[in-house]
Amino acid sequence: MRMTSAIVTGLSLALLLSACGGSGDSDTPSGPLRPPPKVATLGPFVGECGHLTDDEVRDLGGLGTVSRAFKNAVGCNWQAAGMSSASVTFASYRGSPIDREKAWVASVGRNPQTIDVGGKKGFQALDPSGGVCDLAVQLDDDFFEWSMSYGAFGPGNMGNPCDRTHKMAELTVQRLG
Repeated sequence: MRMTSAIVTGLSLALLLSACGGSGDSDTPSGPLRPPPKVATLGPFVGECGHLTDDEVRDLGGLGTVSRAFKNAVGCNWQAAGMSSASVTFASYRGSPIDREKAWVASVGRNPQTIDVGGKKGFQALDPSGGVCDLAVQLDDDFFEWSMSYGAFGPGNMGNPCDRTHKMAELTVQRLG
């Protein structure tokens, strides 16, 4: 008797579970169709440190003695000696919207201006003190950014840092791979 009861229970459970399945047409989606996710178009390779050497960053930045403080897969940073000293930063962003960076720059009090670097659109933003510039250039779904700060002592007679970062960006665009 126990065996018959176990077999009947097992068959009932199997029928119940099979009844919960789909219509049998496995090629028909059960929910609304969704478009496939957008795959970002990779822009050109911007090279290590934007294809600029340490000497070029030193010369174009006009900051005297700056040394590369770090380098990783997406950027580089050069700094002068001392706390709150001058610095230059390069960063590359794959599949990231440049407008997000533009909004952040505006949120910290810099007024982004539309620019063109070697036929590529972008923006530059100078802080009110004239001592910090962020410059970004769009490359398909990517962008790169050069940022320069004169440090705590401000620009002095060094001029607009956006002029300097623009020259760095021009070299990066010319050397795109």
